[in-house]
Amino acid sequence: MPRVSSCFTCFTGCAVFLWLAIGVTIPALAGPKIQPSLVGPKPAKQRPARELIRAQDPAVLTPRVYDSVTPDNAFILVSLSKQRAYLMTGRNGEIAIDTPISSGKAAGMTPKGAYAVLEKDRDHRSSVYGNFVDRKGRVVRSGVSTRIDSAPSGTRYVGAPMWYFMRFTWQGVGMHVGILPGYPASHGCIRLPADIAPRFYEKVKIGTPAQIIE
Repeated sequence: MPRVSSCFTCFTGCAVFLWLAIGVTIPALAGPKIQPSLVGPKPAKQRPARELIRAQDPAVLTPRVYDSVTPDNAFILVSLSKQRAYLMTGRNGEIAIDTPISSGKAAGMTPKGAYAVLEKDRDHRSSVYGNFVDRKGRVVRSGVSTRIDSAPSGTRYVGAPMWYFMRFTWQGVGMHVGILPGYPASHGCIRLPADIAPRFYEKVKIGTPAQIIE
């Protein structure tokens, strides 16, 4: 009996060695399998666009400085990189209003440089961007451009409102009331909050200097 037991033990050991040598997995000796595709960190979940838009700081009006601004000493400064506009008492003066803006959605659409207010129009409408409406004033097509779109039969063009418009160039760039989504989104104009545009408007005149910087 001891001899049989010894032979059996020897046979078992040889069998295990042989199985390991030829790559046969013994469940009791093998650990959990790791799938290569599961190795490494999981891909990050994409965040909704609304979470990626950085909220702009609200406008700040300094009453003491604002009261000292007149059409004769007003100066407008626009920073494209900061997406802010400033109403100041002179080029190097104090800041009366610091406000968020939305400028041209593509580089160069809001051109940098030194300008002056060429025109003021409280109820201005765009000559390029707007809607096609029917005889009853109902919108047939919205968000059109007269440069590329043709009016459907029986419709007419109505320009988009640009309240409190202050023109900087005869090519159509200026400041006016508009939607501020938190990033550059206009066709070139500088959009202002609805409660701030009138305050700029009442403090400037034809000829008020303005500068647009990066």
